[in-house]
Amino acid sequence: MWSFGWRLQGCSCALTDDGTFAPVLGLRASPDTRVTHAFEPSPLTARRGGPLRGRVRVPGDKSISHRALILGALAVGETAITGLLEGEDVVNTGKAMRALGARVERAGDGAWQVHGVGVQGLAEPSGPLDFGNSGTGCRLAMGAVAGCPINVTFDGDASLRQRPMQRILDPLMRMGARTTIVAEGGRLPLTLQGAREPIPIVYRTPVASAQIKSAVLLAGLAARGATTVIESEATRDHTERLLQHFGAEIAIEPEGEYGRRITLRGQPELVPAPVAVPADPSSAGFPLVAALIVPESEVVLDNVMMNPLRIGLFTTLREMGATIEVLEARNQGGEIIADLRIAASRLHGVDVPAVRAPTMIDEYPILAVAASFAEGTTHMRGLQELRVKESDRLVATAAMLRANGLAAEIVGDDLIVRGTGHVPGGGAVVTHMDHRLAMSALVMGLAAAAPIRVDDTAFIATSFPGFIDLMRRLGADFA
Repeated sequence: MWSFGWRLQGCSCALTDDGTFAPVLGLRASPDTRVTHAFEPSPLTARRGGPLRGRVRVPGDKSISHRALILGALAVGETAITGLLEGEDVVNTGKAMRALGARVERAGDGAWQVHGVGVQGLAEPSGPLDFGNSGTGCRLAMGAVAGCPINVTFDGDASLRQRPMQRILDPLMRMGARTTIVAEGGRLPLTLQGAREPIPIVYRTPVASAQIKSAVLLAGLAARGATTVIESEATRDHTERLLQHFGAEIAIEPEGEYGRRITLRGQPELVPAPVAVPADPSSAGFPLVAALIVPESEVVLDNVMMNPLRIGLFTTLREMGATIEVLEARNQGGEIIADLRIAASRLHGVDVPAVRAPTMIDEYPILAVAASFAEGTTHMRGLQELRVKESDRLVATAAMLRANGLAAEIVGDDLIVRGTGHVPGGGAVVTHMDHRLAMSALVMGLAAAAPIRVDDTAFIATSFPGFIDLMRRLGADFA
């Protein structure tokens, strides 16, 4: 399958203060390095080798990185960010904040400065905002724009253009924003006209989605009075934590058995506050599962965020028998972080409840890999949100397993994997431009009986720049 996207030849890249791109993670390029438009896929094959060993830190958390750039742009003054994920998705959010009038500058590896313009201070950009493959950056930016009296066109790559935006637009339109141009089905490209006087609302999210919640809260910053979001199932709370960190008045109360009611007082003056971005638990899942399934492996992952609403994967793997030791848990900028020691383990199948899905929605492909090497059946319930990711991740994950000799079936919105402790491998995996599917397939190949080929790995840089090099440092055999 042919795919395309904007990529820097030979390395991942970050936005510099002159609007060009520079390589990150220690890579070098000549001064005339520029982004090129590549149509050639970047296939890779993973094969079984020796044990994985070493101590590494995965990149900064993607969710916090997006939010730090956006809230920094909405604060008055300069916000210093360290540990920022410099993948393509986050870089595109930084470019968007610059186009909206904030000053966004890269000061070093993972170190960025954002000079914000204040709530309702965003300026109308001179052209469309291109978010590439980033649904999070695009949807959260819509919320920020919805509270400003400006017209902004949102766009992205072929994958992002297929993903639903109406669920974000519905509450924003209730708050006074409107669309003047929108593609069929409420998809990109679309032009959003922000509200001059945003209306505070009480909104119950129709599905468990931190993106919907965050977009409403960001729009609510500009409204007079209180904006309330009600969740039937609690989702990741980085927006709430960072809003408090930047000085907003926000109250959080339980709602029912699993949900929360979040109320934001509008029109605060957000105060710049330094943000230290911890390592991404979603990204940590890939070397973590690799260490569990490759015999005799032992790996330590540093500074991993342990937010209770983000560690469903770790909880599930422990239930499956995984050896995951938490070292030196500590508080950093309102988030608990820890180092994790992982050792190769004998896994068994488990039943994963639907209520856990919001705490690990991005981790199901790599959990499916772990389930493939487990003995017995793993039943993952309530995965409807996987159908609206970069690909139909539910269908694509099942196809990845079947292509490598595994018994996997989809029943409604559930994924059932019947593991035997052995993966034949030998298959070719079609990634559909999905970075998490590509990484999951590569991890599976490290312990499968026969090598596994992945059709395209270029899109891995959207969330985990340096993934291939990091895994090779641990001993992974990719070629």
